Amino acid sequence: MTDPVAEREWQYAASRPGLHVSPITEKMTPPESPNRAAPEHRVAHAERTPHIVTVAIEDYYNNFKGVIDRAHWSRFETRVEASTLRTLDLLDEFGIRATFFGVGWIANRIPDVFREVARRGHEVASKGYTQRAIAEMSPEEFRDDLAKAREALEAACGQRVVGYRAPGWLGAEDMWALEVLAEEGYAFDSSIKPMFNSRSPHFIERFAHSQYFGERTLWEFPISTVGVGRTLIPIGAGNYFRQLPEVVMRSAVAHWDHRYPGAPFVMYFHTWELDPEQPHITAAPLLNRIRKYRNLHKVPEILRRYFHRHRITCIGDYLGLLEPATPHSIAEAARPILVIRRADLATTDQDEMDDEDLASIGLATLQQPPYVPLHRERVETPQQVRERVTLVVPCYNEEHSLPYLANTLRSVRDALSRNYEIEAIFVDDHSSDRTWQVLDELFAGHSDVVRIRHETNRGVAASILTGLRHAGTEIVCSIDCDCSYDPHDLANMIPLLRDDVALVTASPYHPEGHVHNVPAWRLVLSKSLSRMYRIVLHQPLHTYTSCFRVYRRSAMIGIQPERDGFLGIAELVGKLALSGAEIVEHPATLKVRVLGHSKMKVLQTIVGHLGLISSLAWQRVAQRGGVVPVVDRANIVTPGATPTKMADG
Repeated sequence: MTDPVAEREWQYAASRPGLHVSPITEKMTPPESPNRAAPEHRVAHAERTPHIVTVAIEDYYNNFKGVIDRAHWSRFETRVEASTLRTLDLLDEFGIRATFFGVGWIANRIPDVFREVARRGHEVASKGYTQRAIAEMSPEEFRDDLAKAREALEAACGQRVVGYRAPGWLGAEDMWALEVLAEEGYAFDSSIKPMFNSRSPHFIERFAHSQYFGERTLWEFPISTVGVGRTLIPIGAGNYFRQLPEVVMRSAVAHWDHRYPGAPFVMYFHTWELDPEQPHITAAPLLNRIRKYRNLHKVPEILRRYFHRHRITCIGDYLGLLEPATPHSIAEAARPILVIRRADLATTDQDEMDDEDLASIGLATLQQPPYVPLHRERVETPQQVRERVTLVVPCYNEEHSLPYLANTLRSVRDALSRNYEIEAIFVDDHSSDRTWQVLDELFAGHSDVVRIRHETNRGVAASILTGLRHAGTEIVCSIDCDCSYDPHDLANMIPLLRDDVALVTASPYHPEGHVHNVPAWRLVLSKSLSRMYRIVLHQPLHTYTSCFRVYRRSAMIGIQPERDGFLGIAELVGKLALSGAEIVEHPATLKVRVLGHSKMKVLQTIVGHLGLISSLAWQRVAQRGGVVPVVDRANIVTPGATPTKMADG
């Protein structure tokens, strides 16, 4: 006999127009997968409606809206191949056929992942092209996103894609998207994760049901929930499987099976949840990091115990819709997936999103700035002579940041290749992690890359000076290993290093600069110190502590700061200013570092800066003749740049 409460819920649903819910007594038995496990694993559950397992194919950086720009996805080390293979192997242990919701952008770049998913008998469905939420799109944009994702996924897997899951789930105001899905020929959706009150009139939306849009039918498979008081908890979410005690989850799932025997339990997890060694996105808020990383190492065993207890299928099998992969796709999928870990400075066609990709996510296309030759350059016809530029990258315990940096530098080199010939010097400041080994893995054999290692830890300023001394070019740029400043800005900064300029420094605190996601305490500290430096040195720089700079090597060789760490960065500017050198400030955008942790010791750095400010103030007072006012050169530099010059008078 069925649960009377559940029976009433089904009766209520039956009265709603345009909504069909399978009767509670109906047992929908999908066809058996050819990879189904031996019957003895499933005998105890043969009478129950099967559970439905869905998997989101995402990499570890794909789901951090507000922290990671979609346009920067291509800069990260890719790990989705390895995590997907682990997922497929785990499902094969139990002969489970699952529905894989894939991102079109990944399918376009790494189609072998989806070919392998299809080759092993699984269903491929869509999760959009670039993980744009429905709320970010108009109906027309949504149709375009669906078409672009479907094209990429079908080309990769050889299946007809008829299922969809919305990134970020569907809210009450997003339900118009379901009619669009039906019109575009989709058979099912799984974009509803019920989080409403258990007594809501939408209560029935907790269960698999079909909706009619004219003559078209769309099945909906919400993530399964249980009621706790008046609140619904989405126990079908992989995050809850990781966060809650297993005995609680087992009881909750058993409660669903007992109370709603005719409704399939729908659960999901992500491929990145089987990658416990993934780099951590440290820029994410604390709660997001807990949700993302807690108990990742337990996921394989948690899933194994769950798979062992239940009979499982995919959505396509449940509805009898699953199409096999085409013979052409299967033949291609016989090749093993290449697990890509090594970043390379070599030019690639798929380094960044193209103009169409950027436009699809609402970002303006970055255009190459017009080339204005400097008078010191030789321009020959018909071939232009490129000026040599050295990039100095100080590194200390940056093993997780280096693949991201390597991919970024590849793009930077391509962007600057018209005017500049780029060489790179990496200075490992005696790291205690695998920084030196990763540098070797990434750049061994590159003639345009030099690697130097300090025998002791000497600090970031000393590392930059080491790079300056080893550089064979007059123009030397220093960049942060974590790319907290975008190195692509060098295209605008290098031309500012005119013959009478010793240093161009990036400034997020410039009136035209910007700061994103940087903690408020750090902003207060940095701006306060910069104001003190400005008062002491009597010159209008807004930022003194940025490592993102363009140096004239000949002007720097004679400068030797007494401090080697972060303080040395500010001391270099102070000594140049006191010597009368001209410094140009360029507005830039500072973002909180995404990977790894800051090496700055806050209290020690504050005390050190106060001491340095006192020292510079004494040197200025002792300097004979004082300091003349700033020279205004705004009429000869790029808009937004602040030139300064200090000299004896």
